[in-house]
Formats: sequence, C-alpha cells, structure tokens
Amino acid sequence: MARKMLVDGELSKPNEEEAHYDFDLFVIGAGSGGVRAARFSANFGAKVAICELPFHPISSEVIGGVGGTCVIRGCVPKKILVYGASFGGEIEDAKNYGWEVNEKVDFNWKKLLQKKTDEIVRLNGIYKRLLSNAGVKLFEGEGKLVGPNEVEVTQLDGTKLSYSAKNILIATGGRAQRPGISGEELGITSDEALSLEELPKRAVVLGGGYIAVEFASIWRGMGASVDLFFRKELPLRGFDDEMRAVVARNLEARGIDLHPRTTLTELIKTEDGIKVITDHGEELIADVVLFATGRVPNTKRLNLEAVGVELDPKGAVKVDEYSRTNVPSIWAVGDVTNRVNLTPVALMEGTCFAKTVFGGEPSKPDYRDIPCAVFCIPPLSVVGLSEEQAIEQANGDILIFTSTFNPMKNTVSGRQEKSVMKLLVDAQTDKVLGASMCGPDAPEILQGIAVALKCGATKAQFDSTVGIHPSAAEEFVTMRSETRRVAASGKPKTNL
Repeated sequence: MARKMLVDGELSKPNEEEAHYDFDLFVIGAGSGGVRAARFSANFGAKVAICELPFHPISSEVIGGVGGTCVIRGCVPKKILVYGASFGGEIEDAKNYGWEVNEKVDFNWKKLLQKKTDEIVRLNGIYKRLLSNAGVKLFEGEGKLVGPNEVEVTQLDGTKLSYSAKNILIATGGRAQRPGISGEELGITSDEALSLEELPKRAVVLGGGYIAVEFASIWRGMGASVDLFFRKELPLRGFDDEMRAVVARNLEARGIDLHPRTTLTELIKTEDGIKVITDHGEELIADVVLFATGRVPNTKRLNLEAVGVELDPKGAVKVDEYSRTNVPSIWAVGDVTNRVNLTPVALMEGTCFAKTVFGGEPSKPDYRDIPCAVFCIPPLSVVGLSEEQAIEQANGDILIFTSTFNPMKNTVSGRQEKSVMKLLVDAQTDKVLGASMCGPDAPEILQGIAVALKCGATKAQFDSTVGIHPSAAEEFVTMRSETRRVAASGKPKTNL
C-alpha cells in the first residue's frame, strides 16, 4: 500500500520509483517506546522489523530483553517489591483493627523474588506476542547502524545479518551508571538490587533521586537497616521543595537514616561486610551498597558517530520536535534521547512517531503537565509545576493551597504519618498550575487530577466538584482557603 512520509515537515507523495528497502521501518530496541512505535507503524501498513538483545533480569551491553527496562528491570519489578515491602507496615497497622498478629512474622524474600521473576517472564512473552500479532518481524541480537538506511544485527551465534530500511528508529533506552569511586565494583545498581539472592540486613543507598528513595523504602519495609546518602539538603531534587521535606520526614519516621550533604568516597571489602567511607570521614559496615546515581543513554555500541548522528554531551541522541535526528532517515524515542525519561512518555513519543511517519498525521509529543510518581512508602505523586517552577514562570501572583491531615485509616491504627496535598493556582486566571500529594494512594489520585490539569481546569471548577466521602481524594476539592500568596516579584531560588 502507498504510505505518506514526513519530509522536511511536509507530507511527501508516494514515489513509484523509490529505492527498494527490506523494511519500511527497522527499530533498534524493543522496550516500551520501540515496541509501541513498531506496532503502531505496522498497524498503519508499514513493513516493520525490530531487534532486541537476549533476555535476562540484569542488563549489560549485550543483555536486554523484549519489554525493556520498565518491564524487566524497572517500574514493574520495582512496584512488585514496593507492594511486598508495604505489607510490613500494614501488618503492624492491622493490630488496632482487631487482627491478632503473632509477634514473630516471617518474610520469605526468595518467594517474592521468584514471583517477581515469574511475572517479568510472563510480560516478556506478552510483548513478543504483541509484536507478532502486529506482523512485526523480531530479531534477537545486537543491532547497530552501518549506514543511514542499513542496520547490522549480530545474532546470538555471532553471525551477522544486514537489512536495509527506509526509516530507522533508535529506542535503546538507558542504563544505570556508577559513581566512579574507589571500590565501586563492590556496589550494585538497581538492576542487581531487583534480583539479589539474599535480602540484606544492612543497606547503604547512595543517591537522592526516586530510585534511591524507593529502594530505601523497599529494604526498610522488609526489615533491613537503611542509610541513605545524598548531596543536597533534601532528597528528590527537582520536585517541589515542600513535598521533598514531607518525603524526608516520612522516610525518617519509617526508620531510614538520612545523611544529607554527604557522598561516598570509598568501599572496602571486609570480613564483616562492605566498609563504607564518606566524604566526612564517617565509616559504617553494610551488606549491600546501592548506587542510584543516575542513568546514561545506551548509545555507545550503535555506531552512530560513523553514520553522522549527533549526540549531546551526555551521549543522548539529539532529535527535533518530531523525534527526528539530523540524519533524515534516522529517528529516536525514549530514554536514549534523554528528554523526559518515563515509560508513558516513551509510549507517547512512539505513538507520535508512527503517526508522523506512517499515519499521515505529523504529531509532536506534548510534554506539558506530565504526571509522575515516586513509589516510596508512602508514595509521592505530582503533576504540573512545582511551587518553585510556578513562581519562576509566573507573570502574576501565585496562590498556594495546602492540606495536611491524618488519614482516616491512621486514626485507628495509630500510625503517626500525615498526608499532604498541595495546589498551585494562578491568581489572575484562576488556572490550576500544579498539584502534588504525598500519602497513601497518591499516584491513583493524581492520575485523575492530571486529566483536569490537561483540560485547563480552574480552582473554581475544583471547588464546584462534589467530593467522594469519606476519602483522602476529596481534600483536593475542599481546599477553600489559600495557605499563602506569593507575589510575582518574590522569586526565591532553592539550593536544597
């Protein structure tokens, strides 16, 4: 069938004398963005192939798996462990609800680990079937570019296959990086943390991002002692400062030892475990040290420079607003572009790519009001602007509404842990600019709030919405009185 392509921002007309290619599209990388782009392009009538490294829970330069980071060694297995860790607190809370719980409650780490592995194997199979059902040809092996329209796939037995494609999409994602300190080989990344053979009794986590606080919560919830080290005054740099403080308070209340403005300088193997030395000269012993110090794009082995594809200083593929590189036939989506590194964003970018190149509908990803969550215990979820961003971008005053309360469940259980909600409103237009929540079910609640923000909801519309009672979510439509008002002239900058 004839297909319309996007050329220089305009739809091209089918050319009967075009060069023949093996495929209309060849995708390198079968993670969330790559699979979405491949399936949707095939649904538009394109002849599509995709290649992916062989499956294993722990990735390397030559190990991957259909489904990618999120399914195999990211969001999904992490969330399973968060569920597992949450039961520790739930069991404790159950006592005041009449449940007679024995003092000694055993936790079987190996059982949960096996269930987690079973689930990611199941999902890996589902992703393969999705590709097959869409008519996408799957190659297992390592792909690299050898020309603007040619991909070379090295199969598991070492044989090399070469295929031509009118369009090539890079969707190879990213991987965890290590901090480059003495003894770093003694530490692990999130990949290994999801597949540890033994549950640590003493854990050290280096990093202040969402991966760091999530694993700190997981291990603490499973009974380990946890020390969390990070460079700033508060964890979760880039999130709303007020909510960051709430998360820090909750982590400490759950028994995690926080070490702000501190980093690690050396790891030493000892008979008793791993000796951890900080930049302040402190020493402690751990069974496991997790480096949650950022991720880097997977571009090293793709041969991009030889083909002329431009990379940024961090190694990410540079693309335009349609996800196109400087080489017209080569495109890129997902974490490999280092734009907004979230699975649903990669899905959006993959969808827009397919519409643009094969659907006759040039589409740009919309990065406004993207909701996200940090699955610490309890979780944090946000959408829209933080207070700091709202003040920085404001032309007028910002109204800030907050609610801090003891969840109804805690009034009986006795847990001293408050939920916090926050709305940011443009005083002139009444438009809600941002919303955040730290507390039980925050991600489930904020997904609905995200729809409202995407529709441009005003504070008056929030106020006119009837709440669901009794629920925590109803607080978002009952915050009538502003907590504070920040004038446009007062634009504080944070260094927390």
